[in-house]
Amino acid sequence: MSKLTPFHLAFPVRDLAEARVFYGETLGLTEGRSGATWIDFDMFGHQIVAHERPDMPPIAQRTYHNAVDGHDVPVPHFGVVLSMENWNNLADRLRQRAIEFVIEPYVRFAGQVGEQATMFFLDPSGNALEFKAFNDLDRLFAK
Repeated sequence: MSKLTPFHLAFPVRDLAEARVFYGETLGLTEGRSGATWIDFDMFGHQIVAHERPDMPPIAQRTYHNAVDGHDVPVPHFGVVLSMENWNNLADRLRQRAIEFVIEPYVRFAGQVGEQATMFFLDPSGNALEFKAFNDLDRLFAK
């Protein structure tokens, strides 16, 4: 596998203060630079930027679902692939904070080449996030 480099993602949020609490305190991400209408966060070495858009449409008008392994996966979504230890720690952290999961933490494709731990949940603005983990990261793109 090639060495991965950090990605950058900018996404809308309806309220910057609630995004700061969710991404900073709930998820435990470190805040970087910020302005009056945006905040950078370090998402496990990747740069995500919440841009305030109080006029953003309700989630029902901007989310679709696809069936994957018997679950309705929200599309679009974003997140990162973590180590299994970090994934378990994050799942525990979210449970302790009573985050409502769209798809509860579980192992998807069990016993298959693409076996992975995954979980889906929404931020306060309705942006869907997925965090996943592999026991063997070299299997990330395995067929």
